[in-house]
Amino acid sequence: MSFADYQFEIYLDGLNGRVSDFPMDYATLESRAAEALPPSLHSYIAGGAGDEATQRRNAEVFAQWGLVPRMLVGAAQRDLSVTVWGQTFPSPIFLAPVGVVGLVTHDHHGDVAVARSAAATGVPAVFSTLMEDPLEEVIGHAGSTPSFFQLYTPTDRDLAASLVERAGRAGYRGIVVTLDTWVPGWRPRDLSTGNFPQLRGHVLANYTSDPVFTKLAGSEPVVPTWARIFGNPLTWDDLTWLRSLTDLPLILKGISHPDDARRAIDGGVDGIYCSNHGGRQANGGLGSLELLPEVVEACDGQVPVLFDSGVRSGSDVVTALGLGATMVGIGRPYVYGLAVGGVAGVTHVVRMLLAEADLLMAVNGYPDVAAVRANLRRSERF
Repeated sequence: MSFADYQFEIYLDGLNGRVSDFPMDYATLESRAAEALPPSLHSYIAGGAGDEATQRRNAEVFAQWGLVPRMLVGAAQRDLSVTVWGQTFPSPIFLAPVGVVGLVTHDHHGDVAVARSAAATGVPAVFSTLMEDPLEEVIGHAGSTPSFFQLYTPTDRDLAASLVERAGRAGYRGIVVTLDTWVPGWRPRDLSTGNFPQLRGHVLANYTSDPVFTKLAGSEPVVPTWARIFGNPLTWDDLTWLRSLTDLPLILKGISHPDDARRAIDGGVDGIYCSNHGGRQANGGLGSLELLPEVVEACDGQVPVLFDSGVRSGSDVVTALGLGATMVGIGRPYVYGLAVGGVAGVTHVVRMLLAEADLLMAVNGYPDVAAVRANLRRSERF
């Protein structure tokens, strides 16, 4: 069975009078999610920094690249599998960490729903520190599909060590350290509504379930304690300490400059994650896709390169792979799928993106990612 077979399932259902409840394109998916979500939560997910120029650019720069079809190559079978850190995944996509995903379902168990979709699709999820359910209670729902834990490094080193240790003990297969969110960016949508979910006590379950955090808080309320210790402006001097916290693969998220990638590898990290946080943290920057090729070149095959920001379709996935990404993260699309249809909605979005990517490779005559990389060109129109 190939990923492309999903389209035939949809067509066969149509022959039997069953039309999918879920949108087949990003614009409609986004619109449906806006209807399903409370306005403040939708604003938090959909919004970006400043006038959101960087967020828009993230998506628009994919059009700077185009594929050259190759005919008579018989690409009846396509290989989209990828092996990283000793694990083989059936596809190169993953679900990127989104800190409020727990709130997206009506029962506020969105993290569990994402894990269940990971189990159903074999697509791994990176779960945020900011969860509505403790990390130990989420991972079991992912079944045999590996899960990864994203760390917002607190100022208290003992708490950081506790969170990482808990993740390792629970069975997470890697630690993704986000570097660009030690302070929230300027987000006009959220500021205009005065909405910051964490300050309302949401998505803090990994803190309230942690013995080190509980000791830090003492008799102080949870939210002020969290606000006091959340953001740690890490420096290169902290990398040795971060590396010492775990033997699991350590991936740095937010690396966008080739010099930073090289220095991180020299510091012992196991993966580079090229991302600008989907344009949520800083405005006025280049799109992450524009920065990806130089980061890939700097890594020189020494470690996997993960990528996200602006991915809206299966063709975007293929383009990112063509520019050297080892794995491609999906953000807003799967969150919107979760809002529209829970586990089934996320699963649909994952299968939809993979079907489009697989069919694109089939029609263009690409049996594997190597063929994509050999036939990707910068468009003269942009």
